[in-house]
Amino acid sequence: MRIGLISDTHIPYDAKAIPSQVKELFKGVDLILHAGDIYLSSVLDELEEIAPVLAARGDDDSPSINGRVKAKHVLNFEGFSLWLTHDLPYFSLHSLNSYPFSSRSLRALLYRSSASSDQEAEEVLGKVVASEDVPDILVFGHTHEALLRRIQGLLFINPGSATFPGYRHELGTVAILTISPGKAEAEIIQL
Repeated sequence: MRIGLISDTHIPYDAKAIPSQVKELFKGVDLILHAGDIYLSSVLDELEEIAPVLAARGDDDSPSINGRVKAKHVLNFEGFSLWLTHDLPYFSLHSLNSYPFSSRSLRALLYRSSASSDQEAEEVLGKVVASEDVPDILVFGHTHEALLRRIQGLLFINPGSATFPGYRHELGTVAILTISPGKAEAEIIQL
């Protein structure tokens, strides 16, 4: 199964339309997952001309699209569980006897890049994976910054923003997730 991943399109405020490059890259996908901050229902209509679409509700999405989005989708493909959300979920980390682990704390760990912080991320996120109900694949958006990272078997994918990366008005990124029995791989694609 090939799944197109997109997030933070912000149409029509930060971009006029879905870039033609997205439509070309998503040709032939079986499903499209939009990780929120859609703004207009017509964006989902346009994507549905390519493939079926599921969408997460973004923090900036208008109530007018509420019937078409959910805060969290829980899906299963070829033996893999997948969550689609706009922001990273909240984890309580009861086993760490610590304060609740917020989505902001989790983002900070995921986006760090030094070797020592990678070890810290592996350690903390390993405890999350061991102590919480987590999926095999977590697709999220919100940061406008692409991320593809596997930690303790959990695949984190943020396709970034196709239309507003780093909160700049330029072409950004999307992702393609390929799932087959026993294998889940993703690729971030610069438009």
